[in-house]
Order: sequence, then C-alpha cells, then structure tokens
Amino acid sequence: MTRSGRTRNSCHLVLTAIGVVVLTATGCGTGEPGAAGSGGQADAVDGSITVFAAASLKETFTELAERFEDEYPGTDVTLNFAGSSDLVTQIIEGAPADVLASADTRTMGKLADDGLLAGPAVDLATNILQLAVPPDNPAGIATLADAARSGVKTVVCAAQVPCGTAAAAVEEAAGVDLTPVSEESSVTDVIGKVTSGEADAGLVYVTDVLAAGDAVLGINFPESSGVVNTYPIASLADSGEAATAQAFVDLVTGDEGTAVLQAAGFGAP
Repeated sequence: MTRSGRTRNSCHLVLTAIGVVVLTATGCGTGEPGAAGSGGQADAVDGSITVFAAASLKETFTELAERFEDEYPGTDVTLNFAGSSDLVTQIIEGAPADVLASADTRTMGKLADDGLLAGPAVDLATNILQLAVPPDNPAGIATLADAARSGVKTVVCAAQVPCGTAAAAVEEAAGVDLTPVSEESSVTDVIGKVTSGEADAGLVYVTDVLAAGDAVLGINFPESSGVVNTYPIASLADSGEAATAQAFVDLVTGDEGTAVLQAAGFGAP
C-alpha cells in the first residue's frame, strides 16, 4: 500500500537590489487548492483505503466509492458493510479501517470516546423505519400493530444495532409489543428474511425498501416519523492514508454525495 506523506517546501524571502521582496522556491504556497497552509503541499490523495459502513449504505456507498476512484486516479476503496455495532467492535479490536459511516450517533460515539477518530464526525444523512412485506402481503399487514398479531412472522434487527434501537423506540411510541421470530445483525439480513419468504414482515429503513425494488412492499406507519436515525461519518485516527480518507469523507458529505444519498431515499442531515 502506498503511504502518502507530507512534503514541505521552504519559501525564502529574497531582497532584491531595488528593495522589492519576492518569493522564491519551487512549490511555494500560492493559496491554490491542494496547498497546505502557507508554505507546503497537501498530502496526496492516492493509495488504498478501507471504508466501514452500515449495511443500509451498501448501494449508495458502492456508487460513491466508484465515483471517488474515478475522480482520484490511483486510489482504491475497499468497502466493508455490516451492522454498525459489529463494525465498531471490529475497529475497537484492531481491524484496519480508514473511515467509518454508522447508522446512528450512539455507535460512532463509542469510537470518539476511545479516541479512535481523527476528528469530529460529520452527519451525512437521516433515515426512518418502514415495514417491509412480501409483494402480495399474505399476512395483510397494514399497521405496526398488525405485525404484532399472533401467527404473524415478524423480523427485526437486534437491540444493539441502530435499526433495532429504532424498532424498540417505535414499538414504545405505538404501544405495540412485537414478538419477532428472529433478531438480525443488520437490516440487509431482515430484508433477506422477507424476500426469502421466511418472514411476513420486517422492520427496516425506508431506503432498504427502495433498494429492494419489486422484491418487497413498503408499509408506512405514523410512529416512524418520530424516530429518526442520523448517520455520521468520520476518518479514523489510525488511518495510514489520512488525506485520502478525509477526501472520501468530503465527497460523501459534499453536494455529490448528498445527491446520491437523497436519490436513494435518505433524508438531509
């Protein structure tokens, strides 16, 4: 892996015979993009980075990684998708990663508390829950209460995963007590249970329903609007490619990344 380093070029003040001060030295700071401070070049955006991202970001981050590699020739982005709590655990235990995008601020906060972030996390998007059911909706699900009926096979995320925390919050808000047939480690696993016919309903994000296309039907319920997950992103302190990691964060949180995320159904941060 290529490791980018910071090259600093000295700028020298030279006094001419007529008393005019001029700047000499190749690479002297000019204030143009890419300059570091007043007298150095920014770290090169190249090399390989590994991005850990919440499972619900799979479609959008796959597209954004491709765009990033196109915009910065010589870079390579490896993506690792899983439930946010699993990703945080992997990082704390030493898994090599350069960027984390999680599905809630609570899980990102664990890395901040441990001093593992290169700087403050930046919010990139929001998301809310929706019920996903098979296209023919055999259980006749129309409300969150329907998903709690006896005999209905409902699947949710595990409590430690952001979508599971959100599910518990909407249950409380609706006064509904779901008895899931399984609790999964990510929203993609919940969607998988529904599309395979193993579940009559699953609590997932709106974006997951959109990404699944005709494979599932989305059912709105009013309580979901009161439970909004905010997605933060940050580069990690141990990254060996700090400039490239930060450039990826900047792309995701900039106009280009925001457009891709909102086209996939994510809300503004």
